[in-house]
Amino acid sequence: MAQELTQVRDELEKAAETADDDGLREDIREHVDAFEDYTVSDHEPDHALMDEHLNGVRQLSERAEGDTEAHLESALETAEEYREGIDQA
Repeated sequence: MAQELTQVRDELEKAAETADDDGLREDIREHVDAFEDYTVSDHEPDHALMDEHLNGVRQLSERAEGDTEAHLESALETAEEYREGIDQA
């Protein structure tokens, strides 16, 4: 599972690197930072947190185009797979 979080972080990082818009890049970086925290700590996101991230990344994807959008879509796919593996409390 942690590997999926690393993949999400990596795709978000690539999206931030390819973003032309400074505001979009900063918004993507907020999610990069969150997933970075998940990959280096024992704290993994629960269903509610993943829902927040998924919604946020979907909104970013709607603002993006080209490679940035493709990286965001890839991050979304992996994050959705991760979320499906989380036990709902």
